[in-house]
Amino acid sequence: MGEENQTFVAEFIFLGLSRDLQTQILLFILFLIIYLLTVLGNLLIIILIFVDSRLHTPMYFFLRNLSFTDLCFSTSIVPQVLIHFLVNRKTISFFGCMTQIIVFLLVGCTECALLAVMSYDRYVAVCKPLHYSTIMTEQVCLQLAIASWASGALVSVVDTSFTFQLPYRGQNIINHYFCEPPALLKLASADTYSTEMAIFAMGVVILLAPISLILVSYWNIISTVIQMQSGEGRLKAFSTCGSHLIVVVLFYGSAIFTYMRPNSKTTTERDKMISVFYAVITPMLNPIIYSLRNKDVKGALRKLTVRKSFSQRQ
Repeated sequence: MGEENQTFVAEFIFLGLSRDLQTQILLFILFLIIYLLTVLGNLLIIILIFVDSRLHTPMYFFLRNLSFTDLCFSTSIVPQVLIHFLVNRKTISFFGCMTQIIVFLLVGCTECALLAVMSYDRYVAVCKPLHYSTIMTEQVCLQLAIASWASGALVSVVDTSFTFQLPYRGQNIINHYFCEPPALLKLASADTYSTEMAIFAMGVVILLAPISLILVSYWNIISTVIQMQSGEGRLKAFSTCGSHLIVVVLFYGSAIFTYMRPNSKTTTERDKMISVFYAVITPMLNPIIYSLRNKDVKGALRKLTVRKSFSQRQ
């Protein structure tokens, strides 16, 4: 049948993470636990920062934004994956796929920008402590947050527009577990070179540019910390930045592997596992990393727990 007689795809079918029934049940339980931890952990961070006045600082303002993006990031993917573990036919409509990509890219790219902004905040806190309050004003923090969301929206619109301007006829089976541009391009019934270049260019803007800023910030932070006379001061500076650096390595490492390399014609199991890491695992780990390594967050949690138990006794 000629291409001109083939109809456009109305829905896509996912191959998922496994075809074995027992494995799918185990994955359902695992993903459900991960999603519940993600939702509870990020909601807890957002609530603690909102109710505890001691956490009304620039660092926690950005952390609250990060937790919100993680919450949206995971929710745009995992609930659908959980349903697909329980059904034989794993489908999504064409417009459902488009919507998932828009949301996924919006919050994912916003997170990239936020991590860079947070590294700048740590740079000012460690390297310019006397000027911190005058540099990181409430207005500046709000502008940086808006710029992060705007950059995420820009990349999302560009990548989605280029991805869905391509014709999708006939082939509609995605060897993946959710809609993601690199996996979707393999089904396009036209040359994808210009779209791949557009996605690569956006990757440079939202991945390589922010990580360059992060590396510069941490180079200056490390240089400043090394010159500190006080061992206690060095320890405090490293602990303040350690949580953020762990999140950066986990998130950027897997995202760069997916979006900053040539798009092959096949999706390997390794590709799917790497996308599980940045789309499912990292949003769960972020609140755990920040809460376990952060005295202020743990203090706010204890304060909230004590207040709740006291009110119950009353």
